[in-house]
Amino acid sequence: MKKITLSIGLLALCASFTSQADTLLGLYVGAQGWNMETSGGFSNDGSNADFNFEDQSNSNLYVAFEHPIPLIPNVKVQRTAMDTQGDVILDAQFTFGDKVFAANGNAFTDVSLTTTDFILYYELFDNDLVSFDVGLNAKYIDGEFLVTVDGEIGREEFSGPVPMVHSRLAVGVPFTGFGAFVEGSFLSVDDHTLSDYQAAITYSLMENLAIDVTFQLGYRSVSLELEDLDGIYSDLEFKGAYAGLEVHF
Repeated sequence: MKKITLSIGLLALCASFTSQADTLLGLYVGAQGWNMETSGGFSNDGSNADFNFEDQSNSNLYVAFEHPIPLIPNVKVQRTAMDTQGDVILDAQFTFGDKVFAANGNAFTDVSLTTTDFILYYELFDNDLVSFDVGLNAKYIDGEFLVTVDGEIGREEFSGPVPMVHSRLAVGVPFTGFGAFVEGSFLSVDDHTLSDYQAAITYSLMENLAIDVTFQLGYRSVSLELEDLDGIYSDLEFKGAYAGLEVHF
């Protein structure tokens, strides 16, 4: 991780002499509605029970601040809700939250899950045609899993930060208002494998000296393979289309 941080710093130093930001200061505020499908399962010991989850509509909110000061990173904070429910007929004995559930029981689950991304990034390129960012993301996961079988309830709360590498590439089509971007964070180590990717087409609804408003239509996929994060093991994937608005002051 120290090597990654040093490399990003050196890249940012070079970029500060070779690229020119299109604005001196920028505040970005965005909101998205996400039509989310969920698959996979979770447990306390790695013997995950895979549930049949319902499709849910959830939200993603973010704010980012950019500035022209070399070596000091820009900042983005993003909060995503990933709540869902599901059920499954257990094919084996399942232990969760200090409760032991027998095989063939009809198990229901209620998942309350949010992730908060604290992203520090550098703009290596930034103009109307192309922009490229790279940085580090401290993704904080906060959740509660509840399992109910025949009135017996097993409950676990968990939370913790996971460091990830982050990057974003955006392109614009001159004189049309259209653009596109791909953005993602990734980590693969012995304990956890996490990814959070999204791609979108954008269209400028308003652009003037005071404010820019952009519409987004995209697709997002989040994978959480956790190995003993505060006592939770999981192999969960959240994916689906989203629509949103971004306001640039």
